[in-house]
Amino acid sequence: MMLERSRISLAVLAALLAASTTLAIAADRNGDGVEVEQQEDALYCKERRLGTWFYCEKPKEAPRTTAAPQASARDRLAAISTSLEELKARAILEPSPENVTAYVRFQREQLDRSSMFADVWQRALWQDPGLDYTLQRPVSTLGKRAWIDQRKGDRDLVMAQLSQRYGVFYFYASSCGACDIFSPILKAVSDKYGLSVLAVSMDGGPSAVFPGYMVDSGQYERLGMGTDRQVPALVLFDSVTKQPMPIGYGILSQDEIMDRVFQLTQVAAGSDY
Repeated sequence: MMLERSRISLAVLAALLAASTTLAIAADRNGDGVEVEQQEDALYCKERRLGTWFYCEKPKEAPRTTAAPQASARDRLAAISTSLEELKARAILEPSPENVTAYVRFQREQLDRSSMFADVWQRALWQDPGLDYTLQRPVSTLGKRAWIDQRKGDRDLVMAQLSQRYGVFYFYASSCGACDIFSPILKAVSDKYGLSVLAVSMDGGPSAVFPGYMVDSGQYERLGMGTDRQVPALVLFDSVTKQPMPIGYGILSQDEIMDRVFQLTQVAAGSDY
C-alpha cells in the first residue's frame, strides 16, 4: 500500500513539474520571451560565435525611398512643346547638321504622335455613334444631299402651319432698288404658305407689291432692328408670345427665307453645329 501511494505521489509530482514547465514557457512567450531570446542570442552568438548562419547578424533594413511624383499629362505635353521650340531655335540660330538633324528628328516624332492621335480619334468616332457629329450633320456629298432633302421636307410641312401663329413685318423704302427686287420674292413665299406680311414703308412711299402698307412710326426700333434703318429687313413676329425675331437684311431667296423661319421656330440653338 505504501509503495502504491509512493508511485501515485511520483506521478502527481511529475504532472506538476510538467505543468510548471508549460506555464513557464507560456510566461516566457507572453512577457519574458524577450529576456530568454536575449540569453539565447548571448549563448549562441557571443560565446559560440556562430555568426550569420544562426541569424546572429541581423540584416539591415534598406532605407526607404519616397517615389518622386509623376508629372501630369499636361506638364509632359508642355515639356514637349518647350523642347520642340528650343530645338527649332537652336537649329535656326546655329544651323549645324547636328542641330538641324536633332530638330527634324524630334519634330518627326511629334508628327507621328499626332498621326496616332488622329487615327485613334477617327476609330473612336466610328465605334461610338454618340460621338460622331456627321451622323447629325453629314459632310459627305451623298449624305449632305440626303440631309438637305429631309430638311426641306420638314421645313415645307412646318411652313404650311406657321401662318396660324406667326406673321412677318417687312420694312422697305420706295427709293430702295434692292426692295424692288426682294418684294416679289417675299410675296411668292407669302402666297405659297399663306404667311401674313405687314409692309412698313420707311420713307412713306408706296409698294407696288404690297399695296396695303403702313408708314413707319417707330416700329423698326421697337422690334429691335437697331437705329441704322437698313432695308429691306424682315422680322418674324410670334402672335402668342408677342416676341419679334429678326430674320435678316438685304435680298434673300425663297429658300433662305424659309430656312431661317424654320430654324428660328423649330430648331434649338446650337443643335445644328
